[in-house]
Amino acid sequence: MKINLSLMGALVGATLLFPGSASASAECETITLGSAISLTGKYATNGMHAKNGYEFAIQKIKDAGGVQVDGKCYNFKVIYYDDESKGDRAATLAERLINQDKVQYMLGPYSSGMTKAIAPITEKYQIPMIEAEGASRSLFNKGYKYLFAVLSTSEQYLASAIALAAEKATESGKDPSSVRVAIAVENDPFSLDIRAGVLEDAAKFGMKAVVDEKLPRDLSDMSAILTKVKLLKPDVLIVSGHSKGAATAVRQIDEQNVKVPMVAVTHCEAADVTGKFGAAANDILCSTQWAETLTYEDSLFGTAANFNTEVKGAYSDYANKKVPYQLAQASAAVYVFKDAFERAGSLDKEVLRDAIAATDLKTFYGDIRFSEAGNNIAKPMVLRQIQDGKYNVVAPSAFASHPLNWPRN
Repeated sequence: MKINLSLMGALVGATLLFPGSASASAECETITLGSAISLTGKYATNGMHAKNGYEFAIQKIKDAGGVQVDGKCYNFKVIYYDDESKGDRAATLAERLINQDKVQYMLGPYSSGMTKAIAPITEKYQIPMIEAEGASRSLFNKGYKYLFAVLSTSEQYLASAIALAAEKATESGKDPSSVRVAIAVENDPFSLDIRAGVLEDAAKFGMKAVVDEKLPRDLSDMSAILTKVKLLKPDVLIVSGHSKGAATAVRQIDEQNVKVPMVAVTHCEAADVTGKFGAAANDILCSTQWAETLTYEDSLFGTAANFNTEVKGAYSDYANKKVPYQLAQASAAVYVFKDAFERAGSLDKEVLRDAIAATDLKTFYGDIRFSEAGNNIAKPMVLRQIQDGKYNVVAPSAFASHPLNWPRN
């Protein structure tokens, strides 16, 4: 189903409240980008966040006078299709965007799995794709030349949790090797990479994984895993299952009264665990690509805090909740396209590809610089802890705004 952009607000459940576009951009021509993205299915929540991020940046660029390419002004527009959170459909839609809609530049889908489905297509047709939501490191060992990701790769997501557990063990007079780790992840590329990264980091400290389980396919019940956790009493519990998995974990940890000193989960914000579960979410550690308290800044969006404020003003759905990092990194991907087009001075997709590869950009989201493999090597992950319903950065220490609450129970 092709998505009519005039209906975007209804589709994503948010009201767009941008001021009128700058008149200077009214005469700009159009650069069309394509995106197959999850508007229905299990990834719909984050797919909608990503779409909002794309559209926020597109409007921001338009209001600032557009994209300047070789003396001409352009505005971005995106042709969206709903991939229904299905990899085979995502691949089919990528082919449609390229062959029927004649799209020459792509924005990524949501999730590593969808990105993995689309990347061979964009590579086949030599279409530059800047993606913001596929973090699996396995995307960047295939030799792709047209895939670029603004976000940190997945093995970094919960590395800080293992380091924190080691630090707390040392403070308690114990050897870090005594830390017992429990892992429960979705059977998808992103979460399996998180598992691999956690196991690698744990091995560095000599830690033992006493629970290492896959979440059920529908992500709705992890009670059997949590029963094992209660029995084996690990020191740290790692959970990765996108939004649905995060909600299930927080709910059932509370329902089953699971006592673990440190619990670290992905996708807390997207799952709105504080809004849904209140105090039950307190002291859970949440990995994030971005936070509004970080000291990043650029000339288009301003500071991270300013971006956060403007998004809340533009989309009513975020007015009383955290702006998810999925939205922020989607906006950063559009910004990279703007920067690359302007440096390339051309609409030629090969010239543009080379300009993207040469990106060295400071943004509200963090520094962006790509390795030869296409992943961003300039921005670290951070950990936030939910403290009295608020997300506060606690690690790494260089970025911490608050001390860690430990143990959790």
